[in-house]
Amino acid sequence: MLAHLQQGIVAALLLLCGAWLWWSRDLPGWVIVGGVLLLSLAHAVFLAFEFAFAQWINRHDLAPRATWRMLALAWLRESVLAPQVFLWRQPFCSNAWPDRLGVAGAAATGRTGVVFIHGFVCNRGLWNPWLAQLHQSATVFVAVNLEPVFGSIDDYAALIDAAVRRVEKATGAPVLLVCHSMGGLVARVWLRQYQADARVQHVVTIGTPHGGTALAQHSYVSNGRQMAVGSAWLEQLRRDESPARASLFTCYYSSCDNIVFPSTSATLDGAQNIFLAGVPHVAMAFAPEVIDAVRERLDAPAAPGV
Repeated sequence: MLAHLQQGIVAALLLLCGAWLWWSRDLPGWVIVGGVLLLSLAHAVFLAFEFAFAQWINRHDLAPRATWRMLALAWLRESVLAPQVFLWRQPFCSNAWPDRLGVAGAAATGRTGVVFIHGFVCNRGLWNPWLAQLHQSATVFVAVNLEPVFGSIDDYAALIDAAVRRVEKATGAPVLLVCHSMGGLVARVWLRQYQADARVQHVVTIGTPHGGTALAQHSYVSNGRQMAVGSAWLEQLRRDESPARASLFTCYYSSCDNIVFPSTSATLDGAQNIFLAGVPHVAMAFAPEVIDAVRERLDAPAAPGV
């Protein structure tokens, strides 16, 4: 569903550019080029507002404050990456790397497998750089698509359980969950609904709004409202969790996160919370520190089978 929606957005952008080129064909060249650039870079303007809003909200946060230079570099990085993810990988390449459950020679048995859980308005195509790397190893993995796109986060738990069962069947070992943004909340809901702590080796969350985000305060969709700072849904989720569950989590957060702010809302009490300096929201999913830490966990001996 999301891939088709984003394909439509790409088609609309191309049509707008084509219409501009036809309408402006008699105008000076610099005007024509300027119009195309404006249409092509409109997302960067929107991102600039996000970064400015995040910096304002973060003025009272406990996380190290980002400098304006750091924010500018993060904005540039996200402006380049966002079209790659939202206009190419997700709409057109979401199935480029299929789930990997069978490994030659049963090399996966006893090894830790991974379930990748994407965030809001994303699909499994977000993880393509990860999946391409893991296809070169003996790692079993499943990358889910969370649908319906704008449904309740509670309704995604069954999708995660099905994915985890597939990995468990292939490896006989507890799974590693790697979650970006809203995906970390989905993992927490799954743990709550299925009481699945013993089935997890670890949970890595990357820019997850554990405490909500100010950007969702006026959302009109179910999962957006659930992620608002101070939402009753988040408070109930927190009350339903035992203090011990947080020890399963490593949470990455950044003061240059342009989607989840205040910055420390991406942390969990009792978890290992790791600060990434100068890294924006989508780019956090591909931060070398995160990838290296996950690979170390995959290379470590797996726990006894489930």
